[in-house]
Amino acid sequence: MAVLLAGDIGGTKTILRLVKVQLPPTAQQSVPLQQTLYEDRYPSRDFPDLVPMVQQFLETAAQKLGHRPEPEKVCFAIAGPVANQTSKLTNLGWFLETDRLQEELHIAPIGLINDFAAVGYGVLGLTPADLETLQPGNPQSDAPIAIIGAGTGLGQGFLIHHADRYAVYASEGGHADFAPRSEREFQLLNYLREKYDIQRVSVERVVSGQGITAIYQFLRDNQRVTSQCPNVAQAVKTWEQEIGRREKTVEPSAEISKAALERRDRLSEQTLQLFVEAYGAEAGNLALKLLPYGGLFVAGGIAAKILPLLQNGTFLQAFTAKGRMRPLIERVPVHVVLNPQVGLIGAAICAARL
Repeated sequence: MAVLLAGDIGGTKTILRLVKVQLPPTAQQSVPLQQTLYEDRYPSRDFPDLVPMVQQFLETAAQKLGHRPEPEKVCFAIAGPVANQTSKLTNLGWFLETDRLQEELHIAPIGLINDFAAVGYGVLGLTPADLETLQPGNPQSDAPIAIIGAGTGLGQGFLIHHADRYAVYASEGGHADFAPRSEREFQLLNYLREKYDIQRVSVERVVSGQGITAIYQFLRDNQRVTSQCPNVAQAVKTWEQEIGRREKTVEPSAEISKAALERRDRLSEQTLQLFVEAYGAEAGNLALKLLPYGGLFVAGGIAAKILPLLQNGTFLQAFTAKGRMRPLIERVPVHVVLNPQVGLIGAAICAARL
């Protein structure tokens, strides 16, 4: 048994978790079993740096557990780029580097990984209860695994099996070009070009939280669809008025999604219909490139919240609409990740491997 510290470091909140892990008995079982000892979350902006937050966490954990925990390894998942074991969190003014963290926390080794890379590790530790299967496919052990997740942006990554375990690889696939498939999507593409005065539109501008809001604006402005829900219309209007401000008081994509799920606003329903189609098509593009017969996992902050809209067939129809390649794509297992703490699970798995 070993005690590890895992962290999910975001611009708004940070979650820290002490985990006891049992190393797998055989090389074929490369994912350790995890038992959470203590967990807490903190507003990230309440601290000048990660070190005092971790110190406070360990002190509180000692009071709760009756003894001071001594984590042997640490991994922090960072909502931002990580290069050479350093990361600068612009919104917080934090600059993290493993050498300094190890010295000030008196713990080694400490690893830093991107938060979506943590999701990649995390899918290895999920149980069937953590997943909703959209397409069972024809799973193959040791085959590539793909992950895609719409949230603030659009994360993509993949896992390749080497020797006795999977290795996780980052990707910037969310910044690939948005590929329209219908006249309406071509109109959306041109709308976004004109609205943002840009030459190219990335798929992230459509398949993300900001994308939901952009699709809503497009349908409202170009197709003259009116909202039947004053709350949604006001949320979007307020958001538009706050463009340029560092802090926003509303999140219109959440209001739009909620109204669509409750079927109380036709404009919101049409918005999510187009969003889910684009999401499924992009997931299918990723599947074509990797042939992930180990599974394609739909993660991110949006998927689980709009699960009924992913289950109604729209997502899979767009996912499999790949012409002559359809039979190959129908063999790919497709799962929606329901566990919102998949990144913490992944950070612990990564820590165990340090």
